[in-house]
Amino acid sequence: MSGILSFHVPQLIRFDDELRVIEMTIVTRPFLLDFAGAYLDFPPQFSEEIWAHWQLEKREQFEDRWPTVQAVLAALEELDIHMVDVSPSNIAFRD
Repeated sequence: MSGILSFHVPQLIRFDDELRVIEMTIVTRPFLLDFAGAYLDFPPQFSEEIWAHWQLEKREQFEDRWPTVQAVLAALEELDIHMVDVSPSNIAFRD
């Protein structure tokens, strides 16, 4: 898979455990980056209060684009990827 909805996702080329490096493709906008803080298989167990604060913060960051971001997050969740490190620098739109 090279994308989620209309967002480009970098592809793993190779990695070296000993050197602790990875090589990935370069992507252009619109892109989806930074899976280092993602949870696989199960969502994180945060309190309702923390989730409410997180959603408020993300709505403020993305403004009218928040529904699109929510759709991207839902598509990731269908793949059992739960991304919580969400910001305009790692979910970037074309403009």
